[in-house]
Amino acid sequence: MYQLLKGLRVVEGASFVAGPTCGLYLAQYGAEVIRFDAIGGGPDFNRWPLSPQGPSFYWEGLNKGKKSVALNLTSPEGRALAVAIATAPGDNAGLFVTNFPAEGFLSYERLKVSRADIICARVMGWADAQPGLDYTINSAVGVPYMTGPADSAAPVNHVFPAWDFLTGAMAAFSLIAAERERRESGQGREIRLPLADIAASSLANMGQLAEVLFSGADRPRLGNAIFGAFGRDFATRDGKRVMIAAITPRQWLGLLSTLGVEAKVQALEAQIGVSLTADEGLRFTHQDQLFPIIEAGMALQDLATLAPAFDAVGVCWGPYQTLREAVTTDSRLFTANPIFSAVTHPSGETYPTPGSAATLSPDQRIDATPAPRLGQHTEEVLSGVLGLP
Repeated sequence: MYQLLKGLRVVEGASFVAGPTCGLYLAQYGAEVIRFDAIGGGPDFNRWPLSPQGPSFYWEGLNKGKKSVALNLTSPEGRALAVAIATAPGDNAGLFVTNFPAEGFLSYERLKVSRADIICARVMGWADAQPGLDYTINSAVGVPYMTGPADSAAPVNHVFPAWDFLTGAMAAFSLIAAERERRESGQGREIRLPLADIAASSLANMGQLAEVLFSGADRPRLGNAIFGAFGRDFATRDGKRVMIAAITPRQWLGLLSTLGVEAKVQALEAQIGVSLTADEGLRFTHQDQLFPIIEAGMALQDLATLAPAFDAVGVCWGPYQTLREAVTTDSRLFTANPIFSAVTHPSGETYPTPGSAATLSPDQRIDATPAPRLGQHTEEVLSGVLGLP
């Protein structure tokens, strides 16, 4: 947690991942984020995973450090209060993130009747207002057909909702950029953020759109291999499995020297008439001949021996481990990572809770704060923001 945005008020009327992630990131930089929900909770209030006592770890994780207001959003009075909170006056207010429909009581046209300079970031599935979740967008852009075993034609869904988190980050960035511009022009705006557009532009930004257009073919499945460079999972003598990525010449040469396979690779280079050190693309082109050489070298040593040797020469590698193993044993990720602090949440459970993933030098990191109880700040917000008795 930091205080760079202290004094800025952001109102959140959103469920699921992308919208709440936007509010979460802004809260972690010190903004006052007021989230409103239906009384009894919105559609994401009881999403899995659940705590042993029943409350949602999911909801707690995405709503840390926010204020919670519970309103009867089915009534005209409750909806009017939601609009009033979102459009409340103040130079550091009038910022709203939502995934409510573009048409309805929270439409931009209705919001700006109450505050002409409101900035609204609206998370959507598709730009034409058709519904979409990360999983359905991911299937539409073709990623599941690029992921998975090379000998299978079945689509493989990604388990992490990447487009949701990218959209949340883009929403936070867009709100701050628009607020900065509003200080100069006094102009509000609506920012529409369809997950489909985030996914499509991200793939295009990586060159994959052009690749398909000019090759006339989809990218083949490669299993665990890296496209366009040398990298894959390999097993050690003691049965451990590690991911190795040799992108730079230093990483490649360090890998060869640690495994003692330089001579074999030099012989291959002489046979095919190329140098594999300077061009990662050539290492990808000839990976079918290189993989057996690396496999054989890895199979001669235990991970306990390889790990310090890899680190000493700059090999880029990582162990395969379950999340439970990472949580309990990997100090870099969880057990000694300073972005985490022990926090007790409304579920009654105390567990490591992250603040901002960024480290802002020289600012001192503030411990993460818990998620609110549903409706915990209703009276505070209605009286303090709206001036109600």
